[in-house]
Amino acid sequence: MQSLTVLGATGSIGVSTLNVVSQHTDKYQVFALTAFSNTNKLIEQACEHEPEFVVIADESNKHQSAEIQKRLPARTKLLFGSEALEQVASEQKVDIVMAAIVGAAGVRPTLAAARAGKKVLLANKESLVVTGNLMIDTVKHNNATLLPIDSEHNAIFQCLPEQYNGALYDRKQVSKILLTGSGGPFRETPLDQLCQVTPAQACAHPNWNMGQKISVDSATMMNKGLEVIEACYLFGIGTQQLEVVLHPQSIVHSMVSYCDGSVIAQLGQPDMRTPIAYGLAWPNRIDAGVEPLDFSVVSQLDFSSPDLNRYPCLKLAFEAFDEGGSMPAVLNAANEISVAAFLNGGIKFTDIAAVNESVMSSQDWPAALELEDLLEQDRIARDNAQHFINKLN
Repeated sequence: MQSLTVLGATGSIGVSTLNVVSQHTDKYQVFALTAFSNTNKLIEQACEHEPEFVVIADESNKHQSAEIQKRLPARTKLLFGSEALEQVASEQKVDIVMAAIVGAAGVRPTLAAARAGKKVLLANKESLVVTGNLMIDTVKHNNATLLPIDSEHNAIFQCLPEQYNGALYDRKQVSKILLTGSGGPFRETPLDQLCQVTPAQACAHPNWNMGQKISVDSATMMNKGLEVIEACYLFGIGTQQLEVVLHPQSIVHSMVSYCDGSVIAQLGQPDMRTPIAYGLAWPNRIDAGVEPLDFSVVSQLDFSSPDLNRYPCLKLAFEAFDEGGSMPAVLNAANEISVAAFLNGGIKFTDIAAVNESVMSSQDWPAALELEDLLEQDRIARDNAQHFINKLN
């Protein structure tokens, strides 16, 4: 029986994780569940899985602590705040940590899990984008295990010849990593109409059921850009060894091209329970509750190159990784602010990339190797992004 903490339990990844766990109660026991502020959903999950702890990160809910505690199972303790997130991620009893908090808010608890030597299932790509080699080094130095849960990175991990913590393999065998992406809902929308799209349209992903922020990132392909940065850190490659390929069916989740001309691909339904189950059981496999592909129904698989005029955020991500230092963290921070502004009706869809680019070029961003320095650059980038947004209004 392995003990599991789910960081971001009420989001789509957290819900899918608990769905897989509920099918294997003989293998996994939930130790802690966390959420930012979705109290009712968190309580519902706690009543089903009876963890030792639930954590609400938003401390403004503290005044309701007595009421919330009454609705929880008798054995479940209620905690609040960011320090509590780190506590339940690094607790000695915990074997596995699902890192599924959206955005840079997931950085500290994910690093805490790595420092404690846990098996970390990384669904929060921003943690790696912001911290880069700091995360990779922390995993190595503390004998932790870092397994990618994003469907694309999980696919790459499965396709590589020798895998240990997602980073060590004979690079000479691999000529290129091919990262697939659907292209989002605006893949064929005329470019001159993109400035008119609404948040509701941007969140209507054709293949995946995701939260608002990641859905908008998929529409701009910033999500794929962040995955480019994540893949470079995870697998120890440069951007010249990585290619993004549009694949609207989302059946081929990613591919690895080898020096002998072979290309190995991982295929499956567009269902996050598959990579989650793979991460939970690695190096073995368990039933994820996902139907296998029916190739009599899969009529065709299409592939093409992304148009960077349509997806300028993807271009910015390549540039951010190539520049290095704190630039990936800066881009991620700017994007979180610009996407929030778009969702709130404050800017146009096409302004997202414009704000991100303005922040990247707004000053000389110093190299930052320590977490506090990276988080300070993150803070400044957010302030700069808000400044540019205010100028647009």
